[in-house]
Amino acid sequence: MTEGGAERLLVRGGSRLTGSVAVHTAKNAVLPLRAASLLSRGPVRLRAVPDLADVATMRALLGELGAEVREVAPGELAIRAADVADEAPYALVRRMRASLLVMGPLLARLGRVRAGLPGGCAIGGRPIDLHLKGFAALGAEVSLRGGYVEARAPGGLRGARIYLDYPSHTGTENLILAAALARGQTLIENAAEEPEVVDLAGFLNAMGARVSGAGTPVVRVDGVPELRGAEWTPIPDRIEAGTLLIAAALTRGEIELTGVVAQHLQAVVAKLRETGAEVWQEQGRVFLVARRRPAAVDVKTLPYPGFPNDLQPQMTALLATAEGIATVTETVFDNRLGHIDELRRMGASIRVEGRTALVTGVPRLSGAPVQASDLRAGAALVLAGLAAAGETEVHGRGHIERGYADLPGQLRSLGADIEAAPLAEAVRTLGGNA
Repeated sequence: MTEGGAERLLVRGGSRLTGSVAVHTAKNAVLPLRAASLLSRGPVRLRAVPDLADVATMRALLGELGAEVREVAPGELAIRAADVADEAPYALVRRMRASLLVMGPLLARLGRVRAGLPGGCAIGGRPIDLHLKGFAALGAEVSLRGGYVEARAPGGLRGARIYLDYPSHTGTENLILAAALARGQTLIENAAEEPEVVDLAGFLNAMGARVSGAGTPVVRVDGVPELRGAEWTPIPDRIEAGTLLIAAALTRGEIELTGVVAQHLQAVVAKLRETGAEVWQEQGRVFLVARRRPAAVDVKTLPYPGFPNDLQPQMTALLATAEGIATVTETVFDNRLGHIDELRRMGASIRVEGRTALVTGVPRLSGAPVQASDLRAGAALVLAGLAAAGETEVHGRGHIERGYADLPGQLRSLGADIEAAPLAEAVRTLGGNA
């Protein structure tokens, strides 16, 4: 992982991706699992933890809260939160939105929590009101002061019936975490159905919690007095897997992904098949063969099991080279089309109307210097560079490293021509303009 993302990625297009590659465990599963470790005084062990910037931020945050975090083997973490503090400092929380997930466990265990308002990718407003309304429904007094969220429940949390106005992924997880130690039963209606929510529930149940219905619109949590330690291996990263499948389709490639759960990829696989790619699965493996230029298809992001918004930028890059006119509609975030201006720099023909992008495919993109505005936009620009003529320089590598353990290495193993370039070399490549 590059310190600070100071290096740029140089991508030379024209190589067809072929071969087999393993998928890492999911960032979006690991982060709530680590937050859940704060609920128990007992030892927690997480296996196959990916080397990611966001994972490192969460480790630092747990340390600031008083938890002991040790790497006992490569990718295997031992966590013990015998005593924890009630304040999550802004300096760490501002780095990523998932830091908000420590609020539920701390409020449940201590009866109080104070946390800086979270940060993360610049992909539009992601209000935390669903979290706060849920905490209030569980009996907490919630306030916002000086850039911090404060919640107090001196008498402990109590079970409640909570309806989410939107099936928020992190909102659902945070409320499950808070309800795990609450008195009585909590029902979370219109809950998020993502696989990562199911994984969190499984881990909590291994710790002695009583969570049922995860993966459906109604989650039930019967509170227990305390939780014990547990060991767990997170699920594979469906977004990483989808990114690699789209990369293969972009380059007319032929790849095998190992260590995946095919069921988690149904929406993206369906769309890739519509473009003309052949996709099939066999016991933890997914295969894709793309023999021709993709056909244009319409894509609309939706909460799981719909098409994931975390794969929308990558899919837009694919459709930029498709035959015909496609529409890409973003319904989840209000500013997740920032990659489109950069794709235009590479020769893409895209017009934006509100939250919909009208994509007229071109036979081939052209390499250019581009800037990643967020994690998934960075991945999309790397993928576009694979299918472009010439060299593409992707600035903002640090964004990519927040969510991909080694995307350049995985792509190189499949035959891509991609390398990191220090800042000085990047400046020379740009003709002296940083």
